Amino acid sequence: MAVQISPSILTADFARLADVVAQVGDAADWLHVDVMDNHFVPNLTIGLPVVESLVKATELPLDCHLMIENPDRWAPGYAEAGAGSVTIHAEAAKAPVRTLREIRRAGARAGFALNPGTAVQPYEDLLPEIDMLLVMTVEPGFGGQAFLDIMLPKIRKARELIDKHGGEVWLQVDGGVSAKTIERCAEAGADVFVAGNAVYGSDDPARAVRELRAQAERAASAT
Repeated sequence: MAVQISPSILTADFARLADVVAQVGDAADWLHVDVMDNHFVPNLTIGLPVVESLVKATELPLDCHLMIENPDRWAPGYAEAGAGSVTIHAEAAKAPVRTLREIRRAGARAGFALNPGTAVQPYEDLLPEIDMLLVMTVEPGFGGQAFLDIMLPKIRKARELIDKHGGEVWLQVDGGVSAKTIERCAEAGADVFVAGNAVYGSDDPARAVRELRAQAERAASAT
């Protein structure tokens, strides 16, 4: 598995987003953008106009995580705006297959996210329709939450199902990923890691990304 780090700007200074992006430089693989609507989750962040601006402000591909109601309507627009990856939630999508295909048609990778209380097994048949499966390791809506260890068996199960089907689906984890938890996630089978506070709470975000990557690679190579 190739380890990828996707720093989340959720806990960064929204008044300085261009500077925040520059702080990770080329150390990161993606820039994780949490889109929240204060309906699907109890928080309101940024939307399509900000994403359109961020696309112009960085060469890093944007990893847009839509924590919103009615993603079937809005998700393709993020792909059309230039996001490299667009993730919708199982709990919100009414027509997931159609929406995932529209994301791909618009030129982005299609991601599918599961809340902590949502089992992965019922969505096994959707694996051919997605490019990335996101296992939430906190309840979505706020940054800075503690990692839920009870999600580790779910990550392992997701990896088992992905390997069973032989596809090239990435397995992403989001929530509480830090120097204390990233190795456990990598050992369980994750290969894409979203980190917010662990990166932007550091004095040197780029160095924090490199250190997280090194930890995950060591753990992955040991499995």
